[in-house]
Amino acid sequence: MKGLDLEKLQAYLDSPPLSGTMFAGGRSNLTYAVTDGVNRWVLRRPPLGHVLPTAHDMAREHKVLDALSKADFPVPKPVLLCTDTEVIGAPFYLMEHVDGTIYRDPAGLSPTEFRELTFTLVDTLADLHALDPQAIGLGDFGKPEGFNARQVRRWKQQLDASRSRELSGIDELHARLATDIPDGAGAVVHGDFRLDNVLVSDKLTVNAVLDWEMSTLGDPLSDLALMLIYAGRPMLERDGVPVAPIDIPGHPTLDEISARYAERSKRDVSDLHWYVGFAAFKLAVILEGVHYRYIKGQTVGPGFDTVGAMVPALVEQGHRALEGN
Repeated sequence: MKGLDLEKLQAYLDSPPLSGTMFAGGRSNLTYAVTDGVNRWVLRRPPLGHVLPTAHDMAREHKVLDALSKADFPVPKPVLLCTDTEVIGAPFYLMEHVDGTIYRDPAGLSPTEFRELTFTLVDTLADLHALDPQAIGLGDFGKPEGFNARQVRRWKQQLDASRSRELSGIDELHARLATDIPDGAGAVVHGDFRLDNVLVSDKLTVNAVLDWEMSTLGDPLSDLALMLIYAGRPMLERDGVPVAPIDIPGHPTLDEISARYAERSKRDVSDLHWYVGFAAFKLAVILEGVHYRYIKGQTVGPGFDTVGAMVPALVEQGHRALEGN
């Protein structure tokens, strides 16, 4: 299996014969279901190539999962961390398999169910931001002071490391974001919080939040803004037509999402323009990195040929957000 040598993993674990499959949909770290016939795990490893500095840190993911699981926040419990690249060719970690459904497209839900699930997702995000990092062992997981300024610099560096074409307006968007950067309160932030990074139970409760590769201590409004960006982007496809989650019957409005978060978190969300502009920039850079790996043949799985086409619209959205639109 590309990216995972099961025989070497079996020898490392000293386990019975292993079988595994790759999870579809991941656009960054590679994720596999692994079993010895009795136990079930999930393995995470970095992508096959073009690993950017500070990205794809398996030890950080393992650390945050360990702390959050002990704090009873819904995440998979980590089992082990391996930093020896000789085992499967890259660092990796194993975590417990958690049952649930990932709704990449909520087509099977009624409008009422979709609305309530979206609000449950908002509540889960607010609950994450309510955790005390020091109390749960994540006091050294990041530096909240100056978080937004560092994020602006970091994602510009990520963009520069993934350039393969001209992108109109993206450097101008970065320059605008860098001129007036807000300071926000510190919290554990996920960094990529959205519906298809969550395992959902049959009762539409959250069994586990997944994909913590961009988590750190930072400004909680950055998570909320990115959730709003995801809601409005046409990243689903139905009958060959791109569809945004917010256009699916039952999805709350962006104002309703913000109000629900404000009510649950008791945070002021009255001015999110900068945050939404930055979230659009960040997602544009993430997708540009995926596009870069795709054209270099370094990305495993289907569906990557259309990712690059999403970037220009996000750049435009970032400019509009900064203008209050």
